[in-house]
Amino acid sequence: MESVFTTERTTAPIPIDADNLFPEECAIQIFNYTGYKFEPEIAGELWPKILQHKWFLSQKIDRDVGIKVACLDFVENVEPMQKGPDEEEKISLLKELGAQIIDRSIWDTISDTQPPKQIVKKRIILPLKEADLARKHGVIPPRTIIFFGPPGTGKTHFVRAIAGVLQWWYIEVNPSILMVEGEDRLGINLMRLMEKIRKLDEAVVFIDEFEEIATSRDNASRIDKSITNEFLKQVPLLKRQDRKILLICATNYIRQLDAALLRPGRFDCVIPVGGLDGQGRQTIFEYYLSGTNHGNVDVGKIVSLMPFFTPADIEYLFEKVRQEAFEREYVKGKNYQVTTETFLEMIESVSPTLTDESIGEFEKDCAHCTRY
Repeated sequence: MESVFTTERTTAPIPIDADNLFPEECAIQIFNYTGYKFEPEIAGELWPKILQHKWFLSQKIDRDVGIKVACLDFVENVEPMQKGPDEEEKISLLKELGAQIIDRSIWDTISDTQPPKQIVKKRIILPLKEADLARKHGVIPPRTIIFFGPPGTGKTHFVRAIAGVLQWWYIEVNPSILMVEGEDRLGINLMRLMEKIRKLDEAVVFIDEFEEIATSRDNASRIDKSITNEFLKQVPLLKRQDRKILLICATNYIRQLDAALLRPGRFDCVIPVGGLDGQGRQTIFEYYLSGTNHGNVDVGKIVSLMPFFTPADIEYLFEKVRQEAFEREYVKGKNYQVTTETFLEMIESVSPTLTDESIGEFEKDCAHCTRY
């Protein structure tokens, strides 16, 4: 039996002990097993009932059903009356949109030296987490954001990290889903999608490849113009909602977006996400290295050899290195640890995404479009 939503564990498992769990720990346990959020006080009341339900189910089928199954069955079937019509609608909507909870630790995989991290922290995270202080000083947290930069530079990763550190729902919208009923239905489907999004709360909604639905209306087709016009109508409606919603769009080609979207009033922030500095590459390299069976690796040496590598390039390098290690151990039949030499052999087979030319174009876009 699976959880209603796709979730990623937010903490290490807590030992199951009904007598010693604090309400906050009960809330974490229930969330880890079901994907449902409960206030600590309510979770503290539910947890003993869940353990009792586990015992009951185990007696009924004459085997231990496991706490996850018992917890989910209890929340889904035994106490559904605790969820009113509004809650039921919200749960159904989150399921339909593929909501996830992202692990907080993703934020730590981004180097503090990456300029977007500091921008995001000061401009987005802090005003949302310190709402009273922001209100005191008249700071209005952004509601709509554009990330732009070359392919593979970590725009999606940044959005997931924001959802993780806020512990809000993460919902990713692929523009292609708007085309399932044909091009003539694009505008209507976009309107319906945005209507659903406006009903959410504590959600980060991410639209990648944004240029596909918000292209410049200059010389655009009738259909492209209609969907861009629809989006221009929908953004102000979203911003007027008194709910905790972040709409974040990403594009590799910001020059293709309609100029009206880049002016103040529609999107609150337009933030560049470019290449990594040395510390940024090292942070990501060490993150992937920690999950690799390795021996002695000269991290500094390897990192110095990939000045044009994006986060996606580094991830691909590790995919190749890990596959190589797997095959060598399979052939030799003994433990194979990745070393500096392994990386030196494999790094030549990975072509970096960035070039001097693409970096130059990105810098021009930064000078023209950045706003936060």
